[in-house]
Amino acid sequence: MKKSKNIIWIVALILVIVLIGFVAYGYYKNATMEVKNPIATIEVENFGTIKVELYPDIAPQTVANFITLANREFYDGLKFHRIVKDFMIQGGDKEGTGQGSASILDLKDDGEDKEYSIKGEFFANKVNNKLKFDEGVIGMARNDYTQYSSTLAEESYNSGSSQFFIMTKYNASLNGYYTSFGKVIDGMDVVHKIEEVEVKVADDSETSGNTEASTPVNEVKITSIRVETNGVDYGLPETLTPFDYQTWMYKQYGIDPSTFTTTEE
Repeated sequence: MKKSKNIIWIVALILVIVLIGFVAYGYYKNATMEVKNPIATIEVENFGTIKVELYPDIAPQTVANFITLANREFYDGLKFHRIVKDFMIQGGDKEGTGQGSASILDLKDDGEDKEYSIKGEFFANKVNNKLKFDEGVIGMARNDYTQYSSTLAEESYNSGSSQFFIMTKYNASLNGYYTSFGKVIDGMDVVHKIEEVEVKVADDSETSGNTEASTPVNEVKITSIRVETNGVDYGLPETLTPFDYQTWMYKQYGIDPSTFTTTEE
């Protein structure tokens, strides 16, 4: 009888040891398993394919936003509307003018059809992002309201939405003031080919005041952007209410914007 009990205890001890081994292996596997970064594939009509590795550990909100918009086909059919040689190529505006952005409805089916912005993830906005704007780095475009008032830095920093740009040359002036969130790993030749297209001053330059010659003469169309997440769900970005520059400007002159009405002809 005593021998039988000893066998039972030995078997139980072995089972406990095996169980501990499985648990320890699980912890070890999770600790050592390498999670691959998401890869964005940008197809550009008549130019080729650009592959960009995204860095969610550096700019999680921006990456989540880009992935969601891309995989919901937001960028399909849009264009690189602003191209500046030896600087960058910029796209992601559904209006194609540089003034457009995405809406919450572009992020989710049950969202509202109203524009949104996301937090800027860079040093000036108190985010520890050390990725410099080297050649091939992808960044999030944003507005700069500080040209109207130095008090509007925060509103400027948190004004990014859907527009992005890819650097064709290193530019130190952007470091710490714009969100860098990935880098081209294949197709840099395509990026440089795009930056060589003929550009002109925008047609609305007289009304907008923008005299920069950066609008492509011939459309540079984004066929599609898709992101391979390797099975990781990066979720939705935390959205913010965009700064209403027009209302702010009215208030500077003591004008109540609610007094304006729109009449239909």
